Amino acid sequence: MAALPLPLAPASCNTLQWLGLTLTEGLGPTRSRRLVEHFGGVTGVFRASLTELEAAGLRAVSAQSIFTGKSLDLAQSEMAKVADAKLEGGVEVIGLDDPRYPPSLKQIYDPPLVLYVRGSVEILSQPGIAVVGTRHPTPYGVGMAERLACDLANQGLVIFSGLARGVDTAAHRGVINAKKQTVGIMGTGVDEIYPRENKRLAEQILSFGGAVVSEFAIHTPPTPQNFPIRNRIISGISVGVLVVEAAEYSGTRITARCALEQSREVFAVPGNVTNKNAWGPNTLIKQGAKLVATWEDVWEELPADIRAKLAPVPSESSSGTTASLFKDAELPPHEKKILAVLKADESMQIDEIVEKLENEVSPSEIFAALFELELSGKVKQLPGKNFVKSF
Repeated sequence: MAALPLPLAPASCNTLQWLGLTLTEGLGPTRSRRLVEHFGGVTGVFRASLTELEAAGLRAVSAQSIFTGKSLDLAQSEMAKVADAKLEGGVEVIGLDDPRYPPSLKQIYDPPLVLYVRGSVEILSQPGIAVVGTRHPTPYGVGMAERLACDLANQGLVIFSGLARGVDTAAHRGVINAKKQTVGIMGTGVDEIYPRENKRLAEQILSFGGAVVSEFAIHTPPTPQNFPIRNRIISGISVGVLVVEAAEYSGTRITARCALEQSREVFAVPGNVTNKNAWGPNTLIKQGAKLVATWEDVWEELPADIRAKLAPVPSESSSGTTASLFKDAELPPHEKKILAVLKADESMQIDEIVEKLENEVSPSEIFAALFELELSGKVKQLPGKNFVKSF
């Protein structure tokens, strides 16, 4: 067997060996773990003879790659690419036996052998909730994802999501608004932010002490098959998964199924039954998922030891409001009338609002009331003077 060369980037011998297994043709996470168990550790795999490797059930191409040192050469080459990438904050590669590897993720059936991490490695082991959903949410879905993520982050939970368009982006933004920590789990290499418009969001995640994580090699492009694969990490690293809008056929269903298989809690925000995006969460609720209207609905389902470790529960979120499906307390009459005509899942143009209320409220009173509602977070203004009810 070829001698192990000096690493080209900071990495333990074990990390290089785990990485070597990851890059070995014909091996996957499950088969690699069985191989490591068979030889009493990852180092034992690379000390084994060719005969021993083949006797352990390896295909010839895999056994040859490990025995001849090709797998370790590939690992060295990969670590060189990591170093050359010169990404902000650097990249750490942690193997399955690294003490910093997230314990909850290690418990799943097929954990990644290595994780590429930009940002805080330690945050991956802190209690967190995954917030997932459609890439094409309604304004209601965007608002619920932002607010619930913000409120849960304010309780000390890390928010995990996939940095994708739609609900994922809204969840990450909600945490950033709270100036808390969130983790984006990629279906690409950590240097290939996808979609590209979320590059700034990824930078904000890192600046607030969060992380961007992937099991895929550096420079891995956004190939479709990688995203369902990474979904098991989103659920596995979390205490539970919160679904906010998902159509019948979507990647979110895969994440929810993974959560159930991994014995994680599943939460869902109910939606308008006439909207196709409500199919996923409403079906999950019928199947036993916890219905979520506010962050308290998630909080009360957390294990007692996790709640004890987190920050004390404040009476309200930092913005003065919490996500809710229910109406707030007493409001001025004009504001009540506007909220009565606005919807959470469909925007309404200002002229239409004026027309609907022309016999009850003057245009100037409508403009003033909308301004107050927007300031208090009860109404959100969209481009083109369109408005939606926040909650």
